[in-house]
Amino acid sequence: MPVLPEQFRDALARWASGVTIVTAADGERIHGMTVSAFSSVSLDPPLVLICADKSSNTLGVIEAGRCFAVNVLRAGQEALSNRFASKKDEHRRFEDVEWSTGATGAPLLAGVLATLDCRVVAAHDSGDHVIYVGGVESAEVGEGTPLVYYQAGYHTVGDA
Repeated sequence: MPVLPEQFRDALARWASGVTIVTAADGERIHGMTVSAFSSVSLDPPLVLICADKSSNTLGVIEAGRCFAVNVLRAGQEALSNRFASKKDEHRRFEDVEWSTGATGAPLLAGVLATLDCRVVAAHDSGDHVIYVGGVESAEVGEGTPLVYYQAGYHTVGDA
């Protein structure tokens, strides 16, 4: 018998994950979304992956611009995560948010724990998501402790 969506969601809620905002650019058009489906892939060459919901507006910007940035959130940035997760006022996500442009053109958010500026090297259509593998062109790190998502809520961990 196949796993029911509710069972699958409940099981995955037991997996603690970091919280990221994936941003993308296609020329002057920018977009971003909160993503917990992020992972390292390779150290040499440096590769990461993200999973983007096919219904997200950010996916189209990643596809067109062929770049994205992973912005790893720190403790205390729950409101920023919620802003980029909500479909309400989606066109206003970057208002009053400090950011700079990475080498790829993707927005790099200020004050986050880390940024990874990536060019798309592969895309894999899988279920209701597209898996993007990005070649990391630059990485910056900040100070703080990570923001963690577990059982449908935000948490923090001790000093890293």
